[in-house]
Parts: sequence; C-alpha cells; structure tokens
Amino acid sequence: MSKIKVTLFCVLCSVWMSGCSSTKETEVPQTAEQLYNQAHDYLDRTSYARAAETFEKVELEHPYSRWATKAKLMGAYAYYKDKKYDDAIMSLDRFIKFHPGNKDIAYAYYLKALCYYEQITDVDRDQSNTEKALQALQQVIARFPNSEYAKDARLKLDLAYDHLAGKEMEVGRYYLSQENYLSSLNRFSVVVNQYQTTSHIEEALYRQVEIYTILGLDDEARGAYRILAYNYPRSQWTAKAKKIVKNQG
Repeated sequence: MSKIKVTLFCVLCSVWMSGCSSTKETEVPQTAEQLYNQAHDYLDRTSYARAAETFEKVELEHPYSRWATKAKLMGAYAYYKDKKYDDAIMSLDRFIKFHPGNKDIAYAYYLKALCYYEQITDVDRDQSNTEKALQALQQVIARFPNSEYAKDARLKLDLAYDHLAGKEMEVGRYYLSQENYLSSLNRFSVVVNQYQTTSHIEEALYRQVEIYTILGLDDEARGAYRILAYNYPRSQWTAKAKKIVKNQG
C-alpha cells in the first residue's frame, strides 16, 4: 500500500472513530433529575412546548423516580402556559387519578379549574367552558375550603356566574324581541332565581315587570317591582319599572 493511501485510510478511520464517539456521547442517557432541571430551564425561558415535551420525557424514561411525579404536574403547567388547555387538563386528570394524596393535589385541581376559566368566552358564544369552570372551581372550594386556592376560586366564581347569567339575558332579550313572552320570561326568571348576585339581576327583575305587564299579570308585575325597588332603589331599571307600574290600569 502506498504512503498516500495509508495516510488517507488513517484519516478516514479517524473521522469514522470521531463520528462514532460523538454519536455515543449524544446517546448517553440523562438522569431523571437532569431531564427535570432541563425542562425547568425551558420553562424559565418561556419555551413552554419544549418544557412540556421534556417533562413528559422524565415520565417516560424514569417512570418510578420521584421526579416523574413532579414532572407530571409541571408538564401540565407548561401546557397551561402554552395555552394548550386540553393537553393540560389531560395531564392533570392523570395526576389527580394516580396521585390523590400528593401534597400538591389542591394545586392540580385549581390549575384544572384555571384551564377552563381562561377559556370563558363572550356571552354571545357557547358557555360550555364557563359551566365546566364553574364546576371545577366549586370542586376546589369543596375539597380544599381552607386553602389559598379556594379563596381565589371563590372570587373567580363571580365572573363565571356573571357569564352564565349574561347568556340567559341574551336569549331572553331575543325571545322578547320576537314577542315570545313566555320563553323570554322563563330566561329572565332563571337569572332572578339562580344568579341573584350577578350584575344582571336588576335588568332581569325589570324585564319581569315589563313582561308580566304585557301579559296582563299586574299583581306579578307589582311583586317584581317591589323586589327591584327594595333592593336597588337608585337603579335606572327601578326608575323604568316604576313608570310601567304607574301606567297600569
């Protein structure tokens, strides 16, 4: 073999060995703690998708480590921050199912409620997420009444109720515009009976006065007016309802 060929052969072998070495280095498995810390770094840098993926990798590669349980919850949080709420909820459901006694279980329930809560849409759209948020928030309060999460959940309930009441009002107004008075009255009555602490209660009571009067139910109209005037004497809706009652025959 000539000197040039020998030299070329040595160079090729060196490159091949270097390639094998680098491949082996990249294939060195990381410990559960290393993967968890790497995922946390991604989270700190707001690389939420990569963080979620790496947290899941902790579970897959080290399912029986103490880091796997933490990664399951943190992966859900990464999905939540990335606004991938369905993925977050799935991860949280798994955490709740397999780790019901975990010290962070209250937070898991709370985070699930937030996933629904942050999807609450305008009142003119479907309110299914609002109803789910309501149920999830109530569950946080019922299960962990003395926790910090329950305190915040109670505050968020107000908005959820307000949205549901707003939906009833919207439908009620539509029926009223179509002169479908009974259907309209039913919607406003739902607000009066079920959502008394919302911002829509004053108008709902006024609408009752209005529709009862249209239907010739003057006693019912005056009854609704008395409730409205007693609870909201300075409301613009009370002033409008008063004019209707005064004009009754």
